[in-house]
Amino acid sequence: MAQDDNSGKDLAADDSSAHIAVPGASTGTAVVAPDAVKNPGLPAHRKRVTDLDPKKEKRAARTVYTLFYLSIVGSVWAVAAYMAFPITPGDLGSVRLNNLFIGLGIALALLALGIGAVHWGKALMADEESIDIRHPVRGSDETRQTAVEIFDTANKESGFGRRSMIRNSLFGALIAFPLPAIALFRGLAPEGKDTEPVALLSQTMWEKGTRLTRDPDGAPIKAADVTFGSAFHVIPDGLSDISHSDGMLEEKAKAIVLLMRLQPDQLHEVEERKTWSYDGIVAYSKVCTHVGCPVALYEQRTHHLLCPCHQSQFDVTNHCAVIFGPAARPLPQLPITVDDEGYLVAQSDFTEPVGPSFWERH
Repeated sequence: MAQDDNSGKDLAADDSSAHIAVPGASTGTAVVAPDAVKNPGLPAHRKRVTDLDPKKEKRAARTVYTLFYLSIVGSVWAVAAYMAFPITPGDLGSVRLNNLFIGLGIALALLALGIGAVHWGKALMADEESIDIRHPVRGSDETRQTAVEIFDTANKESGFGRRSMIRNSLFGALIAFPLPAIALFRGLAPEGKDTEPVALLSQTMWEKGTRLTRDPDGAPIKAADVTFGSAFHVIPDGLSDISHSDGMLEEKAKAIVLLMRLQPDQLHEVEERKTWSYDGIVAYSKVCTHVGCPVALYEQRTHHLLCPCHQSQFDVTNHCAVIFGPAARPLPQLPITVDDEGYLVAQSDFTEPVGPSFWERH
């Protein structure tokens, strides 16, 4: 009595008369059952109503390009809704209307495009069952030429080249569909006067005498509080007094700073920046110079700052120079000192724009 190694169940002894020996195969390597399931083949092809009735075929074609044109209408409506229902700061009703009508337009554009493509394939494209034998190796030149002929046949069977109304409406829907996204992303850019990006990022809340405070409670920081190996997340004093509607988040996004303390002899400072630190305490912008992610990871032993988004690394001992990753320039340094009460204060604003390097390209 044999036993199945996987299930542990006893198996009945095989009857050698129930199997057919395979010539050239060793005993126990292959078994061919005499009652193997036969290939049933493909079922009889059943034509669709559009294959049988030319009028219904034309009706299906009209339905497809009407859906594509409807997709264009949805895309244009989303762009128009973006301008017709602007968001007013502090008005949640305007946010709801903006999201509602833009969402309806985009949903109509996407759904009409998808339903039209599905209906085209199900009602108008060639509907014949076939078996395509796949080959694991590169085909011969004759096979590759055959593939080109197959594509040409597919074009003829789908009617893509012949049905100009469907083709042109599809092109129009695909061109119109990204327009709402372009309009929405354009709205993220600064508006109004004095909104040149380089100028905006060149000026922050930091100025001479501004105290360094903890993020988020706003408690001022004394130099004696900063221990070796520590890292403080810092915002300028007075930031918490700005309301959200007046741009508190925008100001914070530009002014956030990381504060660290090293042994003074570990800092390799150039002559013109030796006065920018205080007793081994240095402050650098927290905004990565790659795409603006927050550089919030500090390795105490190596004195490296790491950006978690794209793994850029900066050397704090060498003015936060880039030592790895896609960032193109060092993190801007905030010049600091202490006031009469021992609190850390800024000597001035950053001397270069904060954030991604591409903003510096005029």
